[in-house]
Amino acid sequence: PTAWYAAGKRKVALVASSAPKGTMRPYLLKGHERPLTFIKYNREGDLFISTAKDHHPTAWYADTGARLGTYIGHNGTCWTSDISYDSKLLVTGSADQTVKLWELETGECRYTFPFETPARSVNFSLGETRCLVTTDPFMGTPSQIHMLPIASNVDDQTSERLFTLEGPKGRIQRALFGPNDKTFVTGGEDGTIRLWDTESGKVLVEDEVHKKNITSMSIHADGTHFITTSVDKTAKIFCMKTLKCLKVFTTERPVNAASLSSIFDHVILGGGQDASQVTTTSSKAGGFESKFYHKVFGEEFASVRGHFGPVNTVAYSPDGRSFVTGGEDGYIRLQHFDADYFKIDRALGYEAAYQRFRSGGGEQ
Repeated sequence: PTAWYAAGKRKVALVASSAPKGTMRPYLLKGHERPLTFIKYNREGDLFISTAKDHHPTAWYADTGARLGTYIGHNGTCWTSDISYDSKLLVTGSADQTVKLWELETGECRYTFPFETPARSVNFSLGETRCLVTTDPFMGTPSQIHMLPIASNVDDQTSERLFTLEGPKGRIQRALFGPNDKTFVTGGEDGTIRLWDTESGKVLVEDEVHKKNITSMSIHADGTHFITTSVDKTAKIFCMKTLKCLKVFTTERPVNAASLSSIFDHVILGGGQDASQVTTTSSKAGGFESKFYHKVFGEEFASVRGHFGPVNTVAYSPDGRSFVTGGEDGYIRLQHFDADYFKIDRALGYEAAYQRFRSGGGEQ
């Protein structure tokens, strides 16, 4: 695979399949038999969890790509996962109408929360005392948002809900806690994002921001802003408190996932032509590469090819020094950045542009 770094109309191939030792090379991981759905790093960034349509969440070492273990218990597609702050607990949401709480290290299922419809999104609160869950509409039951209490002692765990809210029409793809868990934000099939008050369950802000289905949402490490992706071929960054749109990225293909770097103003977008048309499309024409954009200037400056189908999930490592993608082809690609990546802002003139902006008295 080749990674391309671009400056205006100038493109330079910094990484190629024949690249010398020491440059960026991917680890190709095969641990799933069906398409990937989600990848989640733990806080320290030494491992990540992948979920897929083959029912079995899998843990991987983030440095080498070695498989740590598989979590057996779900009987349907696993859509999302989340990891506790201390990396002791894992929570997964599945189409088998359950949410499971696992001991991350041992793979033991600590508790199973039953639902009436498929569980889509899961997200731990601060301190892992609660878990935010969304369930899909099914057989006349609308989409719902649930708040589950997480007991510190497994013997005290119950299936009770702190609250259940009726969601909007269509699926809610993701629900994420805001700063200090006082609010949470949701996005789904109706192309609308909503900011909810955690205590009252009321919608504080509501805005239709995409023309088509929102496919994913990802929050920045500092919790101040998040990014959405959509079938309408755009990705957008929003303020977490006000839902004000801060930046729009327009592409030539549907966008399935995005991730925000914790160390640079960089964004990864992954997507590609619809999976139903993959067999008639070459990897180049299908737009299956992962693309890198500058978060402030909005320019695409790099792309990395490799998957033979749409990219369904992407994630920067917490330290920003590597990233992972999961595709419709069932493969995970783990890539550690080479030295050139950490000089790219200077090489493409972004650092100089920042200095000119600040010296001119521009607002941040």
